[in-house]
Amino acid sequence: MEIQAASIPDVKIITPVRHDDRRGFFCEVYNKRALAEEGIDVDFVQDNHSRSVQRGTLRGLHFQCPPSAQNKLVWVLRGAVIDVSVDCRVGSPTYGQYVMLELDAATGNQVFCPRGFAHGMLTLVHDTEIAYKVDAYYAPKLDLGIRWDDPDLAIDWPIPADQMSLSEKDRHLPWFRDLPAVFGYP
Repeated sequence: MEIQAASIPDVKIITPVRHDDRRGFFCEVYNKRALAEEGIDVDFVQDNHSRSVQRGTLRGLHFQCPPSAQNKLVWVLRGAVIDVSVDCRVGSPTYGQYVMLELDAATGNQVFCPRGFAHGMLTLVHDTEIAYKVDAYYAPKLDLGIRWDDPDLAIDWPIPADQMSLSEKDRHLPWFRDLPAVFGYP
């Protein structure tokens, strides 16, 4: 398992080693000890799985507020996504900046999105499935997010807005500048 820092160092890019043969491949998608050796010592409590039928499905940008803030370990089971992590930690040198990565089933690459970041995914192909681990249970009353089209963030999504599919909830999330200061730094 190869683990490297993204452009915002607290976000990690994880590439499992795949062993290919004529039958297909085998890889370890999660290894608690290997992650802990790289400073990601997290006790995951819930696994989530989503399927998006259409290319251009946007889920996010979401996070949970303390005391139920979540670390996430995300990978794609089928298809491909653009994965975005936005730094929401007030006082951070990268506050309001984001990491954008392409995750796909063909490579099996993953992203570790730490607490204090809003997270979102945009599907690049039809019939995409995503899996992710979280270290806090879903808490609907602490669920919050940021508008995907926030002008202050200026996320350069690779699919035009008129070709995206969003939930009503995601269409009406607050602007970044209107978020309460729920995360501090460090």
